[in-house]
Amino acid sequence: MAGPVVMALVDEGLGNSSYLIDLDDGRALVVDPPRDPTRHLALAAPRGVTIRHTAETHLHADFVTGSRELASRGATVLGPAAAGIEWPHRGLNDGDEIDLGGLRLTALATPGHTPEHLAYLLCDGDMPTALFSGGSLLVGSVARTDLIATDQTETLARALWRSIAERLLVLPDDLAVYPTHGAGSFCSAPAGGERTTTIGRERATNPLLAAPDEDTFVVRLLAGLGSYPPYFAELREVNRRGARVYGKFPTLARLDVATTQRLAAGGAVLVDVRPVDRFAAGHIPGALSIPLRPQFASWLGWLVRRDQPIVFVVDDGQDRVQLVSQCLTIGYEHLAGELAGGVDAWTAEGQPVGMIPLVTPAAMDRHQVLDVRQTAEYTAGHVPGAVHLELGSLPAGLDAVPTGPITLMCGHGERAMTGASILAAAGRDDVSVLVGGPEDWARAAGARLAS
Repeated sequence: MAGPVVMALVDEGLGNSSYLIDLDDGRALVVDPPRDPTRHLALAAPRGVTIRHTAETHLHADFVTGSRELASRGATVLGPAAAGIEWPHRGLNDGDEIDLGGLRLTALATPGHTPEHLAYLLCDGDMPTALFSGGSLLVGSVARTDLIATDQTETLARALWRSIAERLLVLPDDLAVYPTHGAGSFCSAPAGGERTTTIGRERATNPLLAAPDEDTFVVRLLAGLGSYPPYFAELREVNRRGARVYGKFPTLARLDVATTQRLAAGGAVLVDVRPVDRFAAGHIPGALSIPLRPQFASWLGWLVRRDQPIVFVVDDGQDRVQLVSQCLTIGYEHLAGELAGGVDAWTAEGQPVGMIPLVTPAAMDRHQVLDVRQTAEYTAGHVPGAVHLELGSLPAGLDAVPTGPITLMCGHGERAMTGASILAAAGRDDVSVLVGGPEDWARAAGARLAS
């Protein structure tokens, strides 16, 4: 027996990793799979392995688990007994072991990120070979503890300190650590771009673990927590009760202009997923711009309610399979369809379009600047005099937006266009979007960014 092979599958948009472990006996184990298991199945097939087990480290707030989809294909689901999961699974408590045919998977209670959290230690005989740390110990960081309830944040932070110090850092220094949350995940406290690590490396270099005591750790952790999408408040319960099993994900229905108008009048949201320049040149008035990219789901979940029907405006060459997968991954099920023919079909019937100017850094000195990046990004460097309002706070913060011509900016332009579309839908006709970000402005202006 050659031993297990661990393969990571990264969701760059949500900032998460899931893992497929080839057990070297024709079977595979998956840890924390996303709702769409297509990539996991595609990775397993050429290796000649069948996914027989899937393990949940905790009730996820940022994505719908794919364990139910894999269970419908024959996998046994492992999860924390304390989670109260209402669909078929094997509930595990601290110290419970699963025999994987020469390998052993041990559940380690590691509360902190969530109360029910488990990490999984994979051993070959008595030799630890891998730790799947889920949302506890991350690369250069730890997971946040404020996603359950405000009055539990500090209590969970203290539990996390003890979990890491007493349960994880006692493991061998050379033990490979495979976290679920990583760079780009709103479940993570700030971290770098690497996805895997070792116990020894985190002991030596993790800045939060360098805290001399529990109190200092708690203060540093809580000081670094930023905002997160509101849909996080709903998905833990979705995962506990069990989301719908699709087997095969649906395709988008094609809707004519009249149906699109009727749905919009009835409360459906028009989400335009085309690139920034296409939206700028002409869009349906009132549409929300969220360009289709890996981060699409996060911003959909930040700005659109899960119970709202959605009609999409899509360009011909865009990946509708990816679009549907991203929506369902965060539990957005009410996908009414797409406008057949897009904006061309809309204008062919004589319907009006809106436009939003794109501006270069050189033209920004004529307008007030609204920076819609996250607070940590803004603090790290911004255009002097720019007003800051996070994109996720913009719909409720319209009164804080300066009057007069305003240019929105972010890192590249996608979030800025989303913000501009919100302002345009609210009646502002004096908004523009910067092509680029703060560094582009600094180069064009020959000036330094403020911090």
